[in-house]
Amino acid sequence: MYVRTTYATGDPAKLDSVADALSTEAPRLLSERPGYRGMGLFVDRELGKLLVGSWWEDEESRRTSDEALRERRAELIAPFAHSVATDNWEAAVVSRPEALEPGAWFRLVRLEFEPPDADLLVETFRDTALPKLRGIPGFAGGSLLIDRAKGRATVGAFYTDRNALAASRSAVAAVRAEATAKARVITRSIEEFEVVLTQVIRPS
Repeated sequence: MYVRTTYATGDPAKLDSVADALSTEAPRLLSERPGYRGMGLFVDRELGKLLVGSWWEDEESRRTSDEALRERRAELIAPFAHSVATDNWEAAVVSRPEALEPGAWFRLVRLEFEPPDADLLVETFRDTALPKLRGIPGFAGGSLLIDRAKGRATVGAFYTDRNALAASRSAVAAVRAEATAKARVITRSIEEFEVVLTQVIRPS
């Protein structure tokens, strides 16, 4: 699968209204596009950050949906956003949550690596990191998204609630230390978000 992410920062006071509009309109707009396989909407209300990820069964579906929806996406985000960054990814390892109750949280880790080490990173996350993350209380699913050519990746992990996410930090740090050393990657940032919406569309 393939993923497009949109990351916006802006005025925290204007975040809620934009998040509400996106949670209502984005699933409808996206579900009309061929190849759509789900989305996630995440916010940091305190700092004023918004993250949207949409999932696609192939690169062509992702590309054509972006061309069709780019203008409307910009209109929806504009009342909040001071800056917007859109990125495209290969979903290299996927363990998406089947269902999340209200109150779930999400941790995003941004990584950099040398492009020749891409397969090593995928193998390390799949065989070393993900099995250990699954053993952490409250962990509900996670995925590795990768841009092989640019040497960039993100690891996203869902937790059942904010307390579980907070309690996981030490255990996750140990997993991350082992995995980043083994995969020869650099951690660029760690962020935590409230989960506003997740939608998973299974192939028919």
